[in-house]
Amino acid sequence: MPDSQVKHLITWKDWEPAEIRKVLMLATRVKRNRHYYQGTLSGRTLVMLFQKTSTRTRVSFEAAMTEMGGHGIYMDWNTTNFGLSKIKYETAYLSRNVAIIMARMKRHEELLELKAGASVPLINGCDNMYHPCQAMADMLTIHEDRGSLAGAKLTYVGVHNNVVNSLMAVCAAFDVELTLVTPIAPTESIDVDLRDNLKSKGLLVETLDIAEAVAKTEYVYTDTWVDMEFFDDPAYAPLKEERIKTMMPYQLNAALLKNSSAKILHDMPIHPGYEITEDVVESPNALIFKQAENRLEVQKAIILYLLRSLWL
Repeated sequence: MPDSQVKHLITWKDWEPAEIRKVLMLATRVKRNRHYYQGTLSGRTLVMLFQKTSTRTRVSFEAAMTEMGGHGIYMDWNTTNFGLSKIKYETAYLSRNVAIIMARMKRHEELLELKAGASVPLINGCDNMYHPCQAMADMLTIHEDRGSLAGAKLTYVGVHNNVVNSLMAVCAAFDVELTLVTPIAPTESIDVDLRDNLKSKGLLVETLDIAEAVAKTEYVYTDTWVDMEFFDDPAYAPLKEERIKTMMPYQLNAALLKNSSAKILHDMPIHPGYEITEDVVESPNALIFKQAENRLEVQKAIILYLLRSLWL
């Protein structure tokens, strides 16, 4: 049965700000001293359960376990028995075989079902409401670039989604001002508690004036306008066309950024010609591939923090 003392990473809103900051500092130490953590997780296994497709999440978690001496097991949801039984029962079984579980799910509610059966730490590798690992990699990237996070100004341009919810959580913990330029913001996609908390700290700006927002920011961040698993799905073509029509005035392109010195962020996968143009992706101001690289360091830190009783 689930252990109430086990700590999970479902969303950063469940964590104290001090704990969130500790994970970032651990990620910086891990990156600077990779050799120190070699073998730390020898004999430990991570199960990586994928209901959603992935490149960065799969590679970074598996590489993280390999570099720290552990092992990662990849499980495609469609080749398991999760669809034949109660999710929590299958999770209870996994928990008796491995040290930690990472799951990339389509629906947050199903991730919570996994949590209900987990007696080892469970990491949210992404669901429709939150993307906590990505948000921590974003903070690590900004921290490395400017030397500190307090007082940083970050602008997100795009659809209000799981990335935005997680950014609101980490920005509150690190005193980062977050400006949201989100012409499409479905009510069901917004974590109102996180938005209200960030706003109460005076760290949230909401506007549709993209030119002004970009002119005032240090970092500008964009993401896909349509969830990756639906981008090329013919059934979602009408939604895709509707979103393109609404969002094209908010594309990150050379004309928009002409008078801006802002660094460019994108969580990938990139759809050039839609949310961002190829020349901006490859511009000197782009930190996109460093941001993606930092997923590895962050995954290590999260795993180590959740399993800290094994190595502290």
